[in-house]
Amino acid sequence: MLRPSRKTLYALEAVLDIAYHAGGEPVQSRQITQRQGIPRRYLEQTLQQLVRGGILTGVRGPRGGYRLARERRRISLGEIVRLLEVEEAPADDADAPASALGQVVVRPLWDDLAEQWLAQLDTISLDDLCRQAQSQGIEPDQPPPPVDFCI
Repeated sequence: MLRPSRKTLYALEAVLDIAYHAGGEPVQSRQITQRQGIPRRYLEQTLQQLVRGGILTGVRGPRGGYRLARERRRISLGEIVRLLEVEEAPADDADAPASALGQVVVRPLWDDLAEQWLAQLDTISLDDLCRQAQSQGIEPDQPPPPVDFCI
């Protein structure tokens, strides 16, 4: 089965948690750990990777934490998965099929399926998931920030 790594699943949960619960304040990693049950050893590394990848912004200080680097409607799940899965992927020769059938038939099929999967994830934004959570009755910890119509 085509399946993301545990680290990628944790990253998706953490970014969604930040998008859904941020309100006007940064979300601290301990809050994410409490709500999502993600082990801190995975979480801190993953959050830093997401900062380096331009998905999140780190805020320093006693009231610091993490914020989305862009609007949640502008961050797709495909972008997050690509960021995490590229670093986790083994070298091409390490997972290359040894047989001609594997190299010519199976591997290209698997690569095509992975691209289709990522293309589907590109159509889903964090905003889509936040709206889904809201429609399911999940309450955010903080109220959403006020809408600002300044240009």
